[in-house]
Amino acid sequence: MPDAFIPIHALKGRGAATRLAHRFERDSRSAFDDGWGTLEEGEAEADGLPPLPTEVRFEDAKSVLSHNDSPDVSFDTSLNPYRGCEHGCIYCFARPTHSYLNLSPGLDFETKLIAKRNVAELLRAELGRKSYKPSPIIIGTATDCYQPIERELRLTRSVIEVLKEARHPFGIITKSSAVEHDLDLIAPMAAEHLAAVYVTITTLDGELARKLEPRAAAPHRRLRTLRTLAEAGVPVGVSVGPQIPFVNEDMEQVLEAAWDAGARSAFYTVIRLPWEVAPLFKQWLELHYPQRAGRIMERIREMRGGKDYDADFATRMKGSGVWADLIRQRFEKATKRIGFSNDRTPLDLSAFRPPGAVGQGSLF
Repeated sequence: MPDAFIPIHALKGRGAATRLAHRFERDSRSAFDDGWGTLEEGEAEADGLPPLPTEVRFEDAKSVLSHNDSPDVSFDTSLNPYRGCEHGCIYCFARPTHSYLNLSPGLDFETKLIAKRNVAELLRAELGRKSYKPSPIIIGTATDCYQPIERELRLTRSVIEVLKEARHPFGIITKSSAVEHDLDLIAPMAAEHLAAVYVTITTLDGELARKLEPRAAAPHRRLRTLRTLAEAGVPVGVSVGPQIPFVNEDMEQVLEAAWDAGARSAFYTVIRLPWEVAPLFKQWLELHYPQRAGRIMERIREMRGGKDYDADFATRMKGSGVWADLIRQRFEKATKRIGFSNDRTPLDLSAFRPPGAVGQGSLF
């Protein structure tokens, strides 16, 4: 029997459409039309089901600071209070990390979230070690530290409270307006050159954003967040990544809007499709842009030496080839014309003191 075409349907409020098998699974399953109408019946039943719930699991982490020496990454130390991300960005390079938890990088990544409940205690302990040398900590480099569950769990806030006590510099990367809830902590630290915030705005097109990043803040709301932070004296930057050929084509407009809102530094990346992200993104294209899916993937492969992805440090963030050069030129010309800096805000390392150190006691 020839293979039957099994249509995949977008799930409201979710980026992925399936629980794609992760790369360590020995077996995978897919729907099959046996000719008796059971597939259509199953789809009709699925259409009547309530939205997929979000499940939060708790983890006692062994460490919370991650260090890297990658030449294409501008920071040395990062911290992520959560694994998985409810924002559901289909292009998220962190999706394959759920495979190590025996969970799907697809729907599980955005519905089965892991919260590191001891993140503040571990951070306090790590900053208090005699061997610790301060370096700006970037929060939210893999999964968003202000995704919806932060409203209740407040793990990111607990991290900032420890950093405030230690006068330790940090940066935040987010797509969420919830960062405004912690302005009472962030703004005073920013005034002492200890904090900066970077907001990712992939597009100004609200309809496209709902498909790409279904549970992240709307583009106009992120612009308002930039303005709120800037007016509070917090240095803010904008990331206009990832750039996806023939999908988000409004880079220049995003940069102009972000500048008007108060952003003064800007960055970009091109789309990365490591491991399971590639088949998930292809599913997404067939769902939302079937007529140009092949064209989009050809341009992505053109930037990756003919492959879906190339992890080479020299090219993984910006790509290579004619199309990557075109994106680079557009970004450089736009940022120069508008007045952006391409450097991150310098933060003060000299004020650091180990948590709990008071007055003269900090010398011993």
